[in-house]
Amino acid sequence: MSDLAERLVERLAKTDHGREFPTVRPRDAATMIIIDRAGAAPKVLLGRRHASHKFMPGKFVFPGGRVEPLDRRMHSASPIDPAVETQLMQRTQRPSPGRARAFMLAAIRETFEETGLLIGAASQAPVRSPGGPWDAFAAAGVIPDLANIHFVARAITPPGRSKRFDTRFFAVDAGAIAARKDGVVGPDTELTELVWLPIAEASRLDMPVITTAVLEELSARIAAGFAHGLPVPFYCMVNRRRARELL
Repeated sequence: MSDLAERLVERLAKTDHGREFPTVRPRDAATMIIIDRAGAAPKVLLGRRHASHKFMPGKFVFPGGRVEPLDRRMHSASPIDPAVETQLMQRTQRPSPGRARAFMLAAIRETFEETGLLIGAASQAPVRSPGGPWDAFAAAGVIPDLANIHFVARAITPPGRSKRFDTRFFAVDAGAIAARKDGVVGPDTELTELVWLPIAEASRLDMPVITTAVLEELSARIAAGFAHGLPVPFYCMVNRRRARELL
């Protein structure tokens, strides 16, 4: 294991003590990291969770949330990169291309719901929607474009937490923002503010340890060329101990 990997696993392990909640099954979730690489230092978009939330109140996080049934039914302008699809299906119960698409589409939908940003491509043809939040994409003439979205990390919340998620972390260039809806972020919404910060500065915000770890993984991935097919770090438990494996 590299020095980076050892440091991140050790940091995560320090958060595992004193948890006594009954074991619950992790829910599939997805998160989107939007990267602005127009300047000298790449910047990422983070949002601060409302202080009244029971789960991670006041923390800075990437937009994201649970995978919903409608996500499987949304159309896209392009398929997932084949290497990414393969990685998404590894170590997954009942793996399928449709389930892999749902992870990525959930990250896109959650990003819209929490930030008002629509990630995709402008469509000349009418965009078909399965309903719910996807109707906003159809109304704006934006269709999700999956080919340029990167799978950068995966993490399963350890046992003993009150909520557990099996989260896939995706990343996309800010140029993929095709439209935006105003008024989504405010003092009474799920994310009360959004900030664009260089990765090194973002790591100093009040955020969950796994978010900090993924930011460091992202920096290493950008330095390695940020290409599809690079190994994806997978944070999980092995023999009741934190582990970092590669997909």
